[in-house]
Amino acid sequence: MFDLELLRTFVSVVDSGGFTKAGERVNRTQSTVSQQIRKLEEHLGRPLLLRQRASKHIELTEDGERLIGYARRLVSLALEAHSVLCGGDDSGVVKLGVPEDFDVQRLMTLLSGFARAFPRVRLDTVNGLSVDLHARLESRDIDLALVKRDRSPKQEPALASWPEQVNWVAGRGVQVIEDPVPLVVYPQGCIYRNRIVHALESSGRRWRVAFASQSLVGIQAAVSAGLGISLLPSSAMLDDHRLLSVEEGFAPVPPSELALVSGNRLLTSVQRTLVDYMKAQMSGN
Repeated sequence: MFDLELLRTFVSVVDSGGFTKAGERVNRTQSTVSQQIRKLEEHLGRPLLLRQRASKHIELTEDGERLIGYARRLVSLALEAHSVLCGGDDSGVVKLGVPEDFDVQRLMTLLSGFARAFPRVRLDTVNGLSVDLHARLESRDIDLALVKRDRSPKQEPALASWPEQVNWVAGRGVQVIEDPVPLVVYPQGCIYRNRIVHALESSGRRWRVAFASQSLVGIQAAVSAGLGISLLPSSAMLDDHRLLSVEEGFAPVPPSELALVSGNRLLTSVQRTLVDYMKAQMSGN
């Protein structure tokens, strides 16, 4: 059987990139961390890390790459089990993934409200595209995630979901949409980008990527500047944006939703507290 303490040290070394920083995380000396890694390697009978004297950089061996995913999951499950059985109060840490284009003001209001209501809970957030947030859930880097997805009965069950109106938008000063249609989009993997390309190609229109950005602010600014058109939630439209009409060749977009998902795991009491709070606060949006 694996020693969870050794696995925890192994994960800390990989995540921090070195033995010294890992020791700070697990409250061990550098030499103790090194001994624990060596003990884990002896238990497995194979090396897990490549140690280069000329560099302090830590690299995983092929076996180390195989183990790290399992190690994260085992350590996370152990912590989760301890929280469920021994927590018994409203304290702890919850890691929440949020879409890149989630309204900043809405997010800050949500986070500050939760912090005031539950001061003993530490809420850590990370931004990313929905596809990236799903991957983080699978690797247990985060506990919960808000993701953008198509609204369909075929979707996996969610802890909660809210409909989202998405519109074709252009800069207010843009009166004619040239061909090929200039697009302002997120990187590949974004649900809005996929929808834009599918809609244009289905209607037989040519397109080109005029501007790409990972941030909502960048997308909004590019549309305002007239660099191209995009799909934006109603909450993300600015005063200098305008809606594109069916007469201009832009049909209504199929419904989408913002879903709160957990990666199909049993929620701890602290995670459930956040879920209940978000349901209550976002029900009117």
